[in-house]
Amino acid sequence: MDLLVVGGGPVGLVVALRAADAGLTVTVLEPRHGPVDKACGEGLMPAARERLAQVGAAPNGHDLASIVYTDGRHRVSAPLTRPGLGVRRTVLHAALLEAADRAGVQVRHTRMIGIEPGDPRDHARPARVRTSDGQERTAPFVVAADGLHSPTRRALGLERPARLPRRFGLRAHYAVAPWSDAVEVHWSRNAEAYVTPVADDLVGVALLCRPPGRWDPTWRSFPELAWRLAGSEQTSAVRGAGPLRQRVRSMVRGRVLLVGDAAGYVDALTGEGLTLGTAQAFAAVDAVLAGSPAQYARRAPALGRRSTLLTRGLLAVSGQPAIRRLIVPAAARVPAVYRGAVHQLAGGH
Repeated sequence: MDLLVVGGGPVGLVVALRAADAGLTVTVLEPRHGPVDKACGEGLMPAARERLAQVGAAPNGHDLASIVYTDGRHRVSAPLTRPGLGVRRTVLHAALLEAADRAGVQVRHTRMIGIEPGDPRDHARPARVRTSDGQERTAPFVVAADGLHSPTRRALGLERPARLPRRFGLRAHYAVAPWSDAVEVHWSRNAEAYVTPVADDLVGVALLCRPPGRWDPTWRSFPELAWRLAGSEQTSAVRGAGPLRQRVRSMVRGRVLLVGDAAGYVDALTGEGLTLGTAQAFAAVDAVLAGSPAQYARRAPALGRRSTLLTRGLLAVSGQPAIRRLIVPAAARVPAVYRGAVHQLAGGH
């Protein structure tokens, strides 16, 4: 075995598929069976969609043409230079699992319960992973893609205390035909609601808020959204995720590389999750092929630098009520700046 991947969600499977395509023998450790649902915005920006295609996954969904910010009075739109994709998390995960099966990637349904990171300077000291099925697996390299609350990150002592305030995400779906080909970000005094078309008859709605934010099926804080969803059936249970803010000391320890949410997370405000996660997946495989975790340690922070700075800036100002109410009007007054930011987040080139 050339590579062990801890975590069989979308980013972990992209790692596995990219590595298998490069000729590596890959095993994925994932305790859950089948497509797994998760509270997320379910919008793939163009760069993420293109990376999925490169590893042989083309999930069915709804094309995305733009990103819209609205506060009910002001509205600003940024067209995407290439199409994005709104896709149910379970549909995305199923497509990646099918691609992994075609590629011969082994998925073992077991949990990581202990890890030794090994030494990249000593070939006699590979990484070692103990699993809940009583086995110990060794590999030249391990890539950990085990999510927001990564057990691998914790076991390696790579977590850092998160700064307050911390935010949470909630998500459900409504049986209604999408009224646009955009991801709409609706702003209220204390929260944002993301609307993503994921099929011809279904939209996903994700709410980002600080505690004690709660799911309000009447959407009274978002009058425009309440009007759009009036009479629509909620077709999925409300799922939650958080706290969203996760900090890491490093993305690498020994022969173990962290990718995706396991590698640290700021907030879902700018929707860069899978764009950044897939970019990290590709970079991690490049480093494994080069036999150099240090290469990933140097490159990975730069992959998300722009989106991280923008997200932190938006969070800082949106936490101040007097400034928060000016964000959408300001974007509407200088649409070129807004469109440039969206272009960068979408993986523009």
